[in-house]
Amino acid sequence: MIVKLIEVLKHIDTRLFLILNGRHNAFWDEIMYWSSKEYAWIPFYLFLLYFTYRSFSKKTVLILVCTAVLITLSDQLSVHLFKNVFMRYRPTHNLVLQPLVHTVKGYTGGLYGFVSSHASNTFALACFISLLLLNKSKRMAWILLPWAAFVSYTRIYLGVHYPLDVIGGALLGAGLAFAVYKLYLYLDKLIYSKTETSNE
Repeated sequence: MIVKLIEVLKHIDTRLFLILNGRHNAFWDEIMYWSSKEYAWIPFYLFLLYFTYRSFSKKTVLILVCTAVLITLSDQLSVHLFKNVFMRYRPTHNLVLQPLVHTVKGYTGGLYGFVSSHASNTFALACFISLLLLNKSKRMAWILLPWAAFVSYTRIYLGVHYPLDVIGGALLGAGLAFAVYKLYLYLDKLIYSKTETSNE
């Protein structure tokens, strides 16, 4: 029963991938290719840093440390706990699908694809910052979450991930973001409550 369910899910996943990956043109090829590159978003990351500093001032250092821990966990777990364990070939490395997969500039990615590290990392960052800003700027969540979804979608467009790879990565990133947010709250209370008490 479980094996049959998994096969059905894989079939649906593959069909959905072929539909989404099959919708392409030369203009979007360029947009999606460069949008999938981490360094293309450096100006956006700098904006987030500025916005965070403006919102939290002296707590920015702690937030940066927690962010570094979060992205490291997300990146490493998505590879060592998922890709290297499930060993699901990317569409670009699936010999049956290869002729049907649309790729851009010859980019095929690594061998395994479940889960998507791009999806995990972007959703981890987006969810963590959104949780931080929940009581300060709810509008930021309306920017960050669609941004994470867009970056994740580029991976399907480029042919290097199935939809379930992306969904799995997004769930992993969101879960880690919540855990690190709880860690941040603990450290915030531990560090800054003592500082405020000593200054009284």
